[in-house]
Amino acid sequence: MTPKVSERGRLWRWTALACALALLNVSLTFRNVWPTPGVEWTGDLSIELAVFVLGLSLAMPRFGAPPRWLITWLAGVWLLLAIGRYADVTAPAVYGREINLYWDVRHMGAVAAMLATAVSPWIVAAVVVAVLLVSHVAHRFLRWAIGCVAEAMSHPCERRVVGAIAAAVSLLFVGQHISGAPSVLRFSTPVTESYARQARLFTTDLASETIIPAAQRLDSDLSGVAGADVFIVFVESYGAVSYDNATFATRLAPGRASLAADIDATRRGVVSAFVESPTFGGSSWLAHASLLTGVEVRNEDTNVRLMAQARDTLVTTFARRGYRTVAAMPGNSHPWPEGAFYRFDQIYDRARLDYRGPRFGWWFVPDQFTLARLDALEIAPRARKPVFVVMPTISTHAPFGPTAPYQPDWARLLTAQPYADADVAEALAHEPDLLNMGPSYVNAIAYTYASIGGYLRMRADRDVVMIVIGDHQPAAAVSGQGASWDVPLHVIASRPQLLERLEAHGFTRGLTPARAHLGPMNRLLPVFLDAFAAGPEAAGLQAE
Repeated sequence: MTPKVSERGRLWRWTALACALALLNVSLTFRNVWPTPGVEWTGDLSIELAVFVLGLSLAMPRFGAPPRWLITWLAGVWLLLAIGRYADVTAPAVYGREINLYWDVRHMGAVAAMLATAVSPWIVAAVVVAVLLVSHVAHRFLRWAIGCVAEAMSHPCERRVVGAIAAAVSLLFVGQHISGAPSVLRFSTPVTESYARQARLFTTDLASETIIPAAQRLDSDLSGVAGADVFIVFVESYGAVSYDNATFATRLAPGRASLAADIDATRRGVVSAFVESPTFGGSSWLAHASLLTGVEVRNEDTNVRLMAQARDTLVTTFARRGYRTVAAMPGNSHPWPEGAFYRFDQIYDRARLDYRGPRFGWWFVPDQFTLARLDALEIAPRARKPVFVVMPTISTHAPFGPTAPYQPDWARLLTAQPYADADVAEALAHEPDLLNMGPSYVNAIAYTYASIGGYLRMRADRDVVMIVIGDHQPAAAVSGQGASWDVPLHVIASRPQLLERLEAHGFTRGLTPARAHLGPMNRLLPVFLDAFAAGPEAAGLQAE
């Protein structure tokens, strides 16, 4: 009977060892199932696992089996590696770019605060508990797997076989990387390499001094827009994908046609172009700063240094020419220190806009209401100075729904019941699918087209120049793999000379831009300074 028990025990050790090695390998080599947060294993091998097993096989004869506390500690390290792997493969697929811990961690508090106000506290609590529970369970499994490998290594036969395999795999990995020969085995990118990259980014960014161009006096006589109310509407997540994706473009065609009809019916024209945003999938304020200052702002450090300076912006240029400058910030529920940098005459945040209607999704104030409220406060009065408005929208912010219904009766938007109950119920019934946000994204962009077109019709009697520009592409879950950083730009006006000057800068007539972009977004500032002037000598940038 003893030989049978021994044979059964050996078979169990080999089976458990195989399962443990498979678990440890998969935990560091899974890939993303684009464009979801899900993962899958495609047969890759982990060099970290091979090195770990090789090291354990060499250390065991000399030092003996590792104590339980060390196995627990090693499981914690392995869990961190697995988390790093998940972030490394998921961020580019869902967000659209790699993680940069130096820049991204500082925004976690703001994101957490946003979720705390936008999502039910029960949901937030459930997510936190789920994350902690998953981490705990994962740690226990990893601790079992590492302990199983360590226990198997105490047996000479298993140690020699598995150690030899680990050594062969390690040598093959090194040989493939040195020689560049075709891969015999497919290895996953080492997670330790990802952490090393983050360390390099941290030390490089920490040590670097962002070079910001010297302050310039931004000037234009603005005679090309004199007397007109000028709007810059940054449309959240309005990216080139709305044109480049055939499905999106087809579904948005009716909305674009309706907006074109609104523009034509109010005796206005439109020219369009693509420009390259300095950001992708988020950090909208970097795009705002790039356009308004003429400085390329691609990271938060540049933005912070820029905000600490006293310099001209497009806002101060309009203020110098007698305009009242206004910012409509429906997404802001906290103090906005950037407002002091731009020197707006008036800032309308969420509280001052005073929206009292139903809430649609995560974002509180519908963009159509913001336009209506801003119009009532600043545009409707006739005895006033012309107004320069900067308005970032939020209704097209991820997760793109539910989208508020379009309200044809603009006056009703300012009442305590801005929508019919049936319209609210229908809108709230269309919750976004977080694994397929494309349809919700299209609906949100169509709502923006309708809101802008409706406003143009409501103010058909006014001289309005409206610049509509995307701040960045939507996250990669919507924009797709390898999407460009381009965003659409439209200038709507009843001034033919203004539109002609923009055409001379590369804009095209209509709402469909030529596919080649005009360049980085910050280079639009001198273009606008020139187009807003009456003659070739009436605009320029002068060093201070």
